[in-house]
Amino acid sequence: MAVRITRRRLLEAGGALVGAASLPGGLALAQEREVHGLSTFGELALPPDFPHFAYVNPNAPKGGSLTVQIKRAGGNQSFDTFNTLNTYVLQGDGAAGMDACFDSLMAGSGDEPGSLYGLLAKSVAVSQDKLTYRFRMRPEAKFHDGSRVTAGDVAFSLNILKSKGHPSYRLILNEMESATAETDEFVLVKLTPKRSRDLHLIVAGLPVFSEKYWSTRNFEASTLEPPLGSGAYKVGRFEQGRFIEFDRVPDYWAKDLPVNVGTNNFDRVRWEYFRDRQVAFEAFKSGVITFQEEFTSRIWATGYDFPAIKEGKVKKEALPKTEPIGSQGWIYNLRREKFADPRIREALGLAFDFEWTNKNIMFSSFSRATSYFENSDSKAVGMPSPEELALLEPFRGKVPDEVFGEPFLPPVSDGSGSDRALLRRADEMLRAAGCKRDGNVLKLPNGQPFEIEFLDSTPSLQPHTQPFQANLKRLGINATSRIVDGAQYQRRLDEFDFDIISRAMSGSAIPSDSLRVVYGSEAAKTRGSRNTGGISSPAIDAMIDKIGQADSYAEVVVAAKCLDRLLRAGRYWIPMWWNASEWLAYWDMYDRPQAKPKYSSGAPAIWWYDPEKAKRIGKG
Repeated sequence: MAVRITRRRLLEAGGALVGAASLPGGLALAQEREVHGLSTFGELALPPDFPHFAYVNPNAPKGGSLTVQIKRAGGNQSFDTFNTLNTYVLQGDGAAGMDACFDSLMAGSGDEPGSLYGLLAKSVAVSQDKLTYRFRMRPEAKFHDGSRVTAGDVAFSLNILKSKGHPSYRLILNEMESATAETDEFVLVKLTPKRSRDLHLIVAGLPVFSEKYWSTRNFEASTLEPPLGSGAYKVGRFEQGRFIEFDRVPDYWAKDLPVNVGTNNFDRVRWEYFRDRQVAFEAFKSGVITFQEEFTSRIWATGYDFPAIKEGKVKKEALPKTEPIGSQGWIYNLRREKFADPRIREALGLAFDFEWTNKNIMFSSFSRATSYFENSDSKAVGMPSPEELALLEPFRGKVPDEVFGEPFLPPVSDGSGSDRALLRRADEMLRAAGCKRDGNVLKLPNGQPFEIEFLDSTPSLQPHTQPFQANLKRLGINATSRIVDGAQYQRRLDEFDFDIISRAMSGSAIPSDSLRVVYGSEAAKTRGSRNTGGISSPAIDAMIDKIGQADSYAEVVVAAKCLDRLLRAGRYWIPMWWNASEWLAYWDMYDRPQAKPKYSSGAPAIWWYDPEKAKRIGKG
C-alpha cells in the first residue's frame, strides 16, 4: 500500500494558503490553496520534496536505443501506417510516439492512480469550490528552440484542443469554461459547475504547444513537419508509413525534475510499422525490433523457439497484470437497423464458441471477457447492492429488468465449436425478434437478407472469426470479412461505416468522466469519436455523470458497477477474452529496476540500455 497523507499533513509539508499579494490580479482569494500536485480525491502520497518515484533507478544510465512496434493507438493513429506528425486532430493517420515530444503541466505516477505532480507547472492554487485552478509555470521550462514555455502557450493549447482538436479532446474539454494567461508565469483555468470530478487532471495532463510556432500553421491540417515541443524527445529520422525515430534531448530542461528522474533513458526510440503481424514477428526474431509486447497466443505458445531464444540472446517473460483490464470484443454498429433489437444482438453472440476457440486456437491462454471492467473493483458481480439500486431505481421500466438482478454472463458452450443447444436458442431469439427463415437464408423483419460484414485492418483475427461466421451461416446469416488497409479502416471508423469491428479498450484503476467519450450519447453523434458502436442511453449517461461527480473511490465503484450492469444488459458487444499476464520478449541488452510500479510492469519506460549485455549478444 502507498503511504497516504491527509490534506492537513500536505499543508504542513509545504502547501500554503495563497493570498492576493503573491498572485496576479486583485481577485485572488485567501481560500485558494497552493499545492505541488493534484489528485482525484484531494490527497497525494508524495510530499513536495520527493526526490523521484519509488520504482525508478535514479542512477539509470542514458544511452543506446529501443525499437518497438505500435501496439496501442489513440486519436488519429493507425496501427500499420502514418502520414502526419500531428496526432491531436482528426485529419490524417498519426505517427506513433509523438507524445514524447510534448510536456504537460503535470505528470502521473505508476504507483498512484489519479494523481499528478508538477512538470511544466511548479504548483497550482485551487479554489475552495474546485472550479478555478491557477497554475504557476516553472521559469526554466523551455521549448526545444530555447524559447520559454509560458502561460500563454498553455492557454493557447487548451483552447485550441477544445475548439479544433480531435473529437475526443473536444468532448472531454466541453466543461472547461476558459483558459487564460494572467502573466507569463500564471495560467488560470476555470471549469463550469457541471465539470466532472477529474477534469482538472485531464487539463493538467494535456500536451502544451508553442503558440508562436502554430501562429503561422494550420493546426487542423496533416503535416510531416516535426512540430516544436518541450518534451524529453524530438522527432529524428523518419520514412512515412515505415518508421519514425525520436532522439533524446540531451539538455532537456526537465531531466532532473522528480517526475522524470530515472526515466527517458534511451538515446533513441524507433517505431517500426508492419502491415502483417507475422512479418513484424520475423522482424523481432532478426533483431530489427528489440522489444516486443506479444498479444498473439499462437506466436507466444509456438513461435518463441528460434535460435536467439535458445542461445539466451532473447528473453521471454509472462508478468502478472496488477492493473485493471479493459474490454475487448466485437462491437456492433447500433446505427444500423439490423442491430437495433437487443434480442438479435444476443442471438448473434450465442454463435461464438469461446471455449472451442480458446482451446483450439489460443492454447487455452485466455479467460472469457464478461465485464467492461475486468480485473477491477468496478466489475459488477451478483445482485446489486443497496447503493447500486439507489442509482438504478430512477430508470426502472426504462432499462432491461436484468439490470436489477444478476449481471449478464455469456453462456459456456460444450466446446464442440458448434453447440447445437446454443444455436437452437439463437434461432428462437431471432424468430422472436421478427426474423424469418427462407430456405437457407435468414431474413430481417424488413424482409431483407441478414448480411453482416466484419471489418478489420489485419487478418490476425481471421482464425477466430471464421468459425464464428460459420455458425452464423448455420443460422442463415451471410457473414463475411473485409480486410482493408489501415488508412481506409480508420476512415470507415471515423464515418461509422461498418457492421461489426473488433475493439480493445484499456482499463483504469479509477474510472472517470472520460468514459463519456467511449459510451456517452453525445459522442455517439460525433464523427471520429471513440463511441464507435453508437451507444446512446440516458441511464448510461447518468452513471458516467455519477462517476465523474463522485467524492470518494467507494462512490466511483458503485457507479461504475451500475454502468457495467447497464452496458452488459444492452448486449452492445460480443465479448471476446482477456489475459491475466503481460507477455514480454526482448533482446537481452536492457536492464531495469528491481521494483516495478504498482499498476503496470513499467516496461520499457523505466528500463535502460546495458552496453555490456549488448556486447555479449553481438548487439554492442
